[in-house]
Amino acid sequence: MNVFTTRKSLNEALASLKEAKKSVGFVPTMGALHEGHLALVKRALSESDTVVVSIFVNPTQFNNMQDLDKYPRMLQADVDLLNSIGEVIVFAPTVEEVYPENDTYTPLDLEGIDNVMEGEFRPGHFQGVVHVVRNLFQIVQPNQAYFGLKDFQQVAVIRLLTKKYNFPIQIIACPTLRETNGLAMSSRNLRLTEKEREDALIIIQTLKYIQSLKATKTPKEAKELAMEYFSNGKLRLEYLEIVNGANLKSLDNEWDEYSVVCLAAFCGAVRLIDNLELV
Repeated sequence: MNVFTTRKSLNEALASLKEAKKSVGFVPTMGALHEGHLALVKRALSESDTVVVSIFVNPTQFNNMQDLDKYPRMLQADVDLLNSIGEVIVFAPTVEEVYPENDTYTPLDLEGIDNVMEGEFRPGHFQGVVHVVRNLFQIVQPNQAYFGLKDFQQVAVIRLLTKKYNFPIQIIACPTLRETNGLAMSSRNLRLTEKEREDALIIIQTLKYIQSLKATKTPKEAKELAMEYFSNGKLRLEYLEIVNGANLKSLDNEWDEYSVVCLAAFCGAVRLIDNLELV
């Protein structure tokens, strides 16, 4: 498998493909790959002539430096895993390659969607996301890019940045992949003990509980009952919000056609997020 670490080497590898009008699919990751990532790569492989998978732990989107330090890094294992499902190009750059000295990035107006939920508890997080995704898009120049809906708010931010920068890139959002017990797949799950993995099931149980309340309760009532339900578990809730899935505005007295519940909580020292579209 081809593993490139510099912009120059990657661009040289992609040049002939683009000249031949071959489509390029792109799956940006921070490594520690799991089946959720592989599902994105498999879909990209089915819809693109060539697939680039970036593996880069982005420092600008971490508020907690300890969280950054503890984030799992396992490049060789990731490459081996990718090699088992098909032929892709791996881009594993250094920080200097992604953020060169002549970087011209200025903060982007995200119209408020960066200030709620994740943005409220992780100030500056989404500017870090926008910065790295903008730079990676400029480097790879894909035709389509694939993201998992587990990071629901992030997908909304990436759709907006794509529009604002006029990138000719199709953003393809893919469903959250879950373990057999319902826990959303995440690289952070590697840091959970077996007991913590069991405790973390209160997340999906709470999301499904809200789903069951939708027919008889207002969003405000459902949220209050769900927070009480969640408190019976062992996790520490950071936020639980029921929002319009398009603009991320909180819902109160009425459900929207596209309503989504988003949740973040700490399981021990590990912060987990999840969401559910309420249909």
